[in-house]
Amino acid sequence: MNNKAVVLISGGLDSATALAIANQQGFECYGLSFDYGQRHACELASARNVAMHAGVTEHKIIHLDLTQIGGSALTDKSIAVPDKPSDGIPVTYVPARNTIFLSIALGWAEVLSAQDLFIGVNAVDYSGYPDCRPEFIQAFEKLANLATKKGVQGERFTVHTPLIQLSKADIIKKGSDLGVDYALTVSCYDPDEKGHACGRCDSCRIRAQGFKEAGIADPTKYQ
Repeated sequence: MNNKAVVLISGGLDSATALAIANQQGFECYGLSFDYGQRHACELASARNVAMHAGVTEHKIIHLDLTQIGGSALTDKSIAVPDKPSDGIPVTYVPARNTIFLSIALGWAEVLSAQDLFIGVNAVDYSGYPDCRPEFIQAFEKLANLATKKGVQGERFTVHTPLIQLSKADIIKKGSDLGVDYALTVSCYDPDEKGHACGRCDSCRIRAQGFKEAGIADPTKYQ
């Protein structure tokens, strides 16, 4: 066994906190981000900064053009990002995104002989995405150990979700205790050309409320 871990880094505050926790737990972290045609592509600059600040061993940004299938306000600019809360699964859901991302992370982990993957999904303060639930993570972990050479040879993969049962405020408190610089992160789904947050989308609202409830100043730059 070794202490290597592949950590998904989006550039947002959740993944930055998950990365800090992986570091705290003694893992040698390999960061993985995706340029998938997202409307909020400025998050990639944040992902680079977060990875650098955390001192990851290696950081890859993989290009995937999910605009080719669309189906989300984040990958199809003809679909507006909502500025009010909505019921059910919102239009900012990207079809099968976490399944795709974790699959590629799993492939890299197998190449690295890493048995641990970290993802900053959250099932408390989230937007109703089905691929952020514990049931999904459990199913994916089972798949990982059935569908890989390493898995069937007995080198078990574990998908770590250290934030999954935390509120946004608790995530921010945890990250702050671990030295996460949230000024490096961006959460907005519809930022302007300078990367300034809209302050209206679900992600902005959840982030702002989290900082308020945590009693910590929000370093977000708003439009």
